[in-house]
Amino acid sequence: MARQRNIWRLARRPVGTIAEGDLAYGSEALPELQPGQFLLQVLYLSLDPTNRIWMSDAEQYMPPVGLGEPMRGLVAGRVVESRKDGVEVGALYAGMGAWADHMVTDGQGLQPLALPPGVPLSVGFGVFGLVGPTAYFGLLDIGRPKAGETLVVSAAAGGVGQIVGQIGKIKGCRVIGIAGGPDKCRFVVDELGFDAAIDYRSEDVGARLDALAPDGVDINFEQVGGAVSDAVFARMRLFGRMPLCGLIASYNDTAERPGPAASAAWRQMLMRRLTVQGFIVTDYAARWDEAVQALGGWMAEGRIKTRQDVRPGLARALEHLDSLYTGGNFGKLLVEVGA
Repeated sequence: MARQRNIWRLARRPVGTIAEGDLAYGSEALPELQPGQFLLQVLYLSLDPTNRIWMSDAEQYMPPVGLGEPMRGLVAGRVVESRKDGVEVGALYAGMGAWADHMVTDGQGLQPLALPPGVPLSVGFGVFGLVGPTAYFGLLDIGRPKAGETLVVSAAAGGVGQIVGQIGKIKGCRVIGIAGGPDKCRFVVDELGFDAAIDYRSEDVGARLDALAPDGVDINFEQVGGAVSDAVFARMRLFGRMPLCGLIASYNDTAERPGPAASAAWRQMLMRRLTVQGFIVTDYAARWDEAVQALGGWMAEGRIKTRQDVRPGLARALEHLDSLYTGGNFGKLLVEVGA
């Protein structure tokens, strides 16, 4: 009898919020292993805002997931069988894969995952798999932080945001996080060392920024969009920089929102000579090791701490994904596939 795997496939393209039936979960036979391939047991699946983009057929940075195809996701797992030279049973790999508990692969899109001593797989994958390099390259290459500058980080308690703020502190910035709820705000200040936090659910973001950064904002690491982004945008200083890696507030929208496309925002960009640059972390694939080495060194020194939000069970992945768009996650969201 052929070996089986559990897998999610895209059944239809979501309209607005992802709904039950947009993805289908089931069991199917694993393909036979061919020369040059190996079998990866997926241990962790990363859930990321871009999952919603991949489900759509809108213009995006890589081909959308086709109807009936396995749902795409970043995974970390262990090799359990190999017919590929140089790939040993027991080795850890991470990279682009599928929402499944096993994958037959030739290794394309996957890289060996070397964990620093004492770092659990969930932490190493949560930091080095995607969010750490996103924070590292976005802030340092585009934000270009200087000591004494003010950095604002939206989604500050999330996977990327928590690392951005800590790198900002390493570089000598004053860091203000924006997060949803008092627990997340306390976390980024008390645990991660941010200078201040704003609870967008209960506070006027613009008024709090006026109090915390009366001279304005030098860098806005933008992940959210919408009203929070507008409040920061209006308080940018001359020659401010805005790395733009996400607009999660609008990913489930079915109509365009007003915002930075308005003429007033374009006037601000001109008069304040702002740099607003979108980026995708895969733009920096050739420099990945640079980010991993730097982040690993800072973690070993105790200068970067992270929190993972690990949820049990591949069968509940779609349920867990919804928390990204409601602010229900607290830290980097991972599914423990075997749980």
